[in-house]
Amino acid sequence: MQLLETILIALRSLTGNRMRSALTMLGVVIGVAAVIAMIAIGQGANKQVTSSIQGLGTNLLMVSPGQAMQGGVRQGAGSLTTLTVDDANAIKEQVAGVSGVAAEVSTDANVVFANMNTGTSIIGTVPEYASVRNSNVAWGRFITEEEVRDSSMVAVVGSEVLTNLGAQGNILGNRILVNRIPFTVIGTLQSKGSSGPFSQDDQIIIPISTAMSRLTGSKSVRTINIAVKSEADMDQVSASVTDLLRTRHRLAQNADDDFTIRNQAEIMNTLSSITGVFTILLGGIASISLLVGGIGIMNIMLVSVTERTKEIGILKALGAKRHQILNQFMIESMALSGLGGIIGVVIGIAGSYIMQQVFQFQTVVAVSSVMLAFSFSLLVGIFFGVYPALKASRLHPIEALRFE
Repeated sequence: MQLLETILIALRSLTGNRMRSALTMLGVVIGVAAVIAMIAIGQGANKQVTSSIQGLGTNLLMVSPGQAMQGGVRQGAGSLTTLTVDDANAIKEQVAGVSGVAAEVSTDANVVFANMNTGTSIIGTVPEYASVRNSNVAWGRFITEEEVRDSSMVAVVGSEVLTNLGAQGNILGNRILVNRIPFTVIGTLQSKGSSGPFSQDDQIIIPISTAMSRLTGSKSVRTINIAVKSEADMDQVSASVTDLLRTRHRLAQNADDDFTIRNQAEIMNTLSSITGVFTILLGGIASISLLVGGIGIMNIMLVSVTERTKEIGILKALGAKRHQILNQFMIESMALSGLGGIIGVVIGIAGSYIMQQVFQFQTVVAVSSVMLAFSFSLLVGIFFGVYPALKASRLHPIEALRFE
């Protein structure tokens, strides 16, 4: 019995029991589709997180106030008021390897335009904020040094704020009320998307001097954003900023820093690790259904061996070798898992696309995940098909012919 003939006999056996073969494949189909869809969700989450962090700026260091102590108890992060605009200017002038520095303050406010109102975040900052934090203007322009110096009542509005106020391109040159204080809109920001619960589009940018004098009433800043020229210099610049601020704040040698420096690359690596574990977890859970599908294949193949015992005896009596019988049942098992894998790949890719369109959740279907899921399905077919195939090949022809 030649290999081609063995393949034809195996396929004829599967098509002779179409319903049983289809139900057997179903476990593999579900398993492969689930693995592809779950990994696509995990990789989509990773891409979304990475994109959001990169949207904050390139090679970014963020300096924020430290924690205050009250009654021996540490307060929340940022509870100190130790950072100032002068600190930001000193970093810009004295620290090497820095390409831009932008101090910022923030507060929440109610904004009114025409007969619409919304709550949003107000960011008070300087012109360099646009380049340091990748905040590009879609229409109009960004704030200027002169407007910061004069505490001008001007604003650059985020795209989500425009939507909430029911205003799009017609808002330039118009006035909005921020906590009942009038501001003239000089520009609108390009959309940057969301970063977790915080939307980078739900904000209004005004001069930092205006924010301090009219909204926050404080001379301290919430964050000093530092853009570093080269990623290789991040640690060196961070150390230089630490030394400078400790000197400016007159901290004793054994005193803790009254500020915190966060490295954008470290944040990205941490979140990427978390989403990576999340992806592996989802893929692992989905792989369980593949194993269940493999057990189903083994179960059906064992039933098939029992049902076809006399057929196996006839084939052996006609001269079929042991390895030929083994090959026949292995081909049947691999055909079930392979075809189920192909159908599962199609359903998994389609399902990932549908989830993205219906639930607006970003998914990424990588070739590697498709190949991994399909290869795993073939391995499942081989692994769970070996025992039934061996059992069939070891049947004695005379005992097989006597089987009832």
